[in-house]
Amino acid sequence: MKKILFVASECAPYAKSGGLGDVIGSLPKELIKMGYDVSVIMPRYKEVREDLTYVTDYPIYMQGKKENCIIRCHNREIDDKVLTTFFVDNITYFDRDGMYCHPDEAERFAFFDKAVVEFIKQRNPDIVHLNDWQSGPVAMLLREVYHDNKTKIIYTIHNLEYNGRFNRGNLYHFDLDDSYFTPSKFEFYGDISFTKAGIQYSDIVTTVSKTYASEIQTPQCGFGYDGLLRQKASEGKLIGIVNGIDYSEYNPETDKEICAHYSANDIDKKVKDKKDLQKQLGLPNKNVPVLSVISRVVHHKGFDILVEGMNELLKQDIQFVALGVGEEHYINRLKYLKEKYPNKVSVNDYFDVELAKKIYAGSDMFLMPSMSEPCGLSQMISFRYGTIPIVRSTGGLRDTVVGYLSNKEAGNGFTFWGSQVEDFVTVTKKALEIYNNKDEWKVLVKRAMNADFSWAASAKEYAKLYE
Repeated sequence: MKKILFVASECAPYAKSGGLGDVIGSLPKELIKMGYDVSVIMPRYKEVREDLTYVTDYPIYMQGKKENCIIRCHNREIDDKVLTTFFVDNITYFDRDGMYCHPDEAERFAFFDKAVVEFIKQRNPDIVHLNDWQSGPVAMLLREVYHDNKTKIIYTIHNLEYNGRFNRGNLYHFDLDDSYFTPSKFEFYGDISFTKAGIQYSDIVTTVSKTYASEIQTPQCGFGYDGLLRQKASEGKLIGIVNGIDYSEYNPETDKEICAHYSANDIDKKVKDKKDLQKQLGLPNKNVPVLSVISRVVHHKGFDILVEGMNELLKQDIQFVALGVGEEHYINRLKYLKEKYPNKVSVNDYFDVELAKKIYAGSDMFLMPSMSEPCGLSQMISFRYGTIPIVRSTGGLRDTVVGYLSNKEAGNGFTFWGSQVEDFVTVTKKALEIYNNKDEWKVLVKRAMNADFSWAASAKEYAKLYE
């Protein structure tokens, strides 16, 4: 039985900021069901509330200064097996508010990576599965510093836009000299790059959809790494595997957060969740199409065209619900829509898991006009709740959403290719027309709910890589 260690900066249910935490919280569970010996290691942030068990401790030296690393753990039962999550605990680096965006980010995760490498030396996993920039240097340290060529390393890029690029001085947090500041090692256009270390020293690089694996090999989406990734692809070492979602977590038949339970064979009950959502958000109780977005409110999520497009679409008899935090100027534009259409719009500039579930269940259409989307989990969740996605065809959205307008036999959502407001508005108006044909819409909703985006298929693809 292969022993696999996942290394990541976040993991649900302990601490997460987005899709990475969801993936690390669910993929290991599926692999354990398949018979693998899987564990996870992550930082012990201030917001981790579980009672943890002490495992061991050891010193980590940061530019000569001794820092204490305490390893703690928490166990979860998965089908009569145990999934252990280990935590790297240190007051200096992790006992603070917020997981990310601190001025000493490079130093914090250099400490984490050095602590993880020491942990790997003690545990001897067969495969180390690194995730995103925060863990990339683990690969370099194993190969270059500890000369470990036995442990196999997989590095997964969840979003290349966030790539851990820092100035040259941060090299010394890893106790490395200037010989490592070269294009073949840690140097990246005059800086160091945690992501480059992960790509350069791993046996296999994966990313979270097949389309995104192609996109990141282009200058437009490669953020300077495209040449290195094209090289990996030419060697057969760049693989795209689409993410899944945890079907036990997102299930409208059992979800405790929603008002009425329903299934693909009992879709009519979904209207009760719409009424409950309207009541909670102070919208009129009307059986009109409810369009929603749950997202970080930033440019690459398509908020330029979404806000302008909704200004046009809200002239129709619809309602619009937004949930998420992000850039203030987009939030203000959403609030302007609320002022302009007070009985049609609800803007919630925070994040709340319970409300998110209610929005998925109570909406009719889910909006994702993303400029880029490595995989996207929200469209998979919306399928699960019978809420039809309207997406820009990019990244993982292209791999999971089949356009109904061009393929009525297999279509499960609505897609558009352009990046103009009218592209988004045109396809959404078409979706609203089809919504008014209740029989046709019910067939579409049932098809979406019957689609399988659980981890079962994707976990098998990872298992092939492990083998």
